[in-house]
Parts: sequence; structure tokens; C-alpha cells
Amino acid sequence: MGDSSDSVSVDMETISVAGKEHLVKTGHGSVSVVVFGDQDKPALITYPDLALNYMSCFQGVFFCPEAFSLLLHNFCIYHISPPGHELGAAVMSLDDPVLSVDDLADQIAEVLDYFGLGKVMCMGVTAGAYVLTLFAIKYTRRVMGLILISPLCKAPSWTEWLCNKVMTNLLYFCGMCSLVKELLLLRYFSKEVRGSVEVPESDVVQACRRLLGERQSPNVLRFLEAINERPDITKGLRKLQCRSLIFVGENSPFHSEALHMTSKLDRRFSALVEVQACGSMVTEEQPDAMLIPLEYFLMGFGFYRPSKCSVSPRSPLSPTSISPELFSPESMGLKLKPIKTRISGEV
Repeated sequence: MGDSSDSVSVDMETISVAGKEHLVKTGHGSVSVVVFGDQDKPALITYPDLALNYMSCFQGVFFCPEAFSLLLHNFCIYHISPPGHELGAAVMSLDDPVLSVDDLADQIAEVLDYFGLGKVMCMGVTAGAYVLTLFAIKYTRRVMGLILISPLCKAPSWTEWLCNKVMTNLLYFCGMCSLVKELLLLRYFSKEVRGSVEVPESDVVQACRRLLGERQSPNVLRFLEAINERPDITKGLRKLQCRSLIFVGENSPFHSEALHMTSKLDRRFSALVEVQACGSMVTEEQPDAMLIPLEYFLMGFGFYRPSKCSVSPRSPLSPTSISPELFSPESMGLKLKPIKTRISGEV
């Protein structure tokens, strides 16, 4: 380790970073699950946004050293891909069932059964956040907490519905063409990283564009149709019996939806973090902005950073900046009030 107070040291030998892919057969078809870490630890399941998988949706936050040490120390990660979205996926057969969002939520329950999992922590982005929220509503006793990034909870607005219909027709007739990629990148990222005539697009956008080119358009089309026909689940939010942490970029096209969702959740157990100069996919565009809210949130469940890792003095889990009484559930309940935390892009 260097002398910098912001440096992080992670003993990679003590954490398994080699993911193992499982193809889980369910009553709604097969689904790919990539497992990272010790399966004896509590489970954290992830679900990506439309046309993405864990490599293109969660790589940023899991490759952030401080977040990596926090999450992999406490959890075994189960990256669930929407059907046909996994790396190297073939075109889905016409015999494969066309799934609704309810089917996708039920599929998650079958994945948990396959691995023998009880209560799990959930992390999802936009469409994936909707599917996991629906899963939490239907299977309340199987979810300990929700970490949602630019989530959806209402039926599509006319604007979103029309945009999705345009993408549906383009995917059907033209495949994953350049226009579809542009529409998806508008969905994911802010203009600050998408670039312009004068400013080139960022590395993360370029990488995402390349990965989108690997997607099978018929498979993306199926997931898009399911999301575009989703029902409003706002009324079901009051049934949630778990804590929720919501991130949203202030430039996300789903910014107002995230605010609406936060207003409908139980105020005692939910918090909102708004990230400035950021689009929907905070996990890739500004993963560092997620660290401190994640630490406070996970402390409420008794999860902590490994002591052998040096942390930034900004970190709430730094031994010099936290007193033992902050670990009490009552104190953590106070930390999860529905506040609007603005994090600038310089953090």
C-alpha cells in the first residue's frame, strides 16, 4: 500500500473472483446465472437493464476496489441474466416461451430454489430493478433488502411506450443496428459521457456500444416487449417488508419515476440518493458515488468492510470515523429516512 489516505488494499487471494456460470432450468425456460464468491455467504442477486448483462451493467461498481471489498467480503454474488442476454447467447428458439414480467419474477424464485437460497439482497438497474421489485412484492419473505438503480414501478408513459415500439420495430426488421444502439445509450448514459462533435464519447460508452453489438436482437426484443407491457406496481410497494436504497442519476430519463417510487415506499425503511451529472446506469457511469450510501445501508444488516482493507477517511466504515453505537438497528433506521442526497460528479 502507498501512503495515500485514499488508497485501498484488497487481498485478492482471500476472495474468489472467478465466476462460474450455471444454466438453470426453470418452468419458464433456462436462465444463466454467474456466481462469484463463497456460496456459504449471504446471497446478493443482480439483474441488469434491457440488452445488458452483468459485464455491461455491473462491472463498474464491482471493479471499484472499495465496493468490491465491501460486497465480496459479505456476499456471494449471483448475476442473473434475462433470458438470452448472457455472454455468448444463441438466438432463442421459437419454441421458447414468451415471458411476461411476472414470469421473469417467478423465474428468479426458481433460481433461488435451485441454489437453496433463503433471503437475498437484490440489486437491479431500471428494467432489472422493476423485475426485482416485482419479485420482492410477490415473495416478500425472500428479500432482505433492495438496491435499485433508476428503477421503474409504473406502466410505461406514452413517451417511453412509443420509444420502445420504435426499438421493437427496428430490432425486428434491422437487428441491433446503429440507431437501436443510440437509443439504448440515451437510455443508459448522460450526455456528459455520450460525447458530442467536440468531445469524444467516454471509454465506458464505447465499451457498452461494443457489447451491445454482441447481443442477439430477437432475445433483446423479447425482454423489451415484456418490459413495455409491464403493469403499474405502485400499490404493491406498501407490501414490501424490506429496506430499500434507490440511486438515480439526475439526467436519467427515469428520474421522475424514481422520485415517484420513493414517495410510495415506507418512509422508515427507504432512502433516495440522487447523483448529479449522471444518467440511469450509475453502476457504470459513476460507481464511486454509490460507495458511501451502500456502506451505510449494509451496516443496517450487520455487514461491514474487511478490517485488513485500508479505506478512505471519507468512508463511514473507517475505524476512525465511526462509533460502535452506530451499528445499532435503531441508529441505522434513522440513516434510512427518505432523504434526497445530491452527489456531484467530482466525488
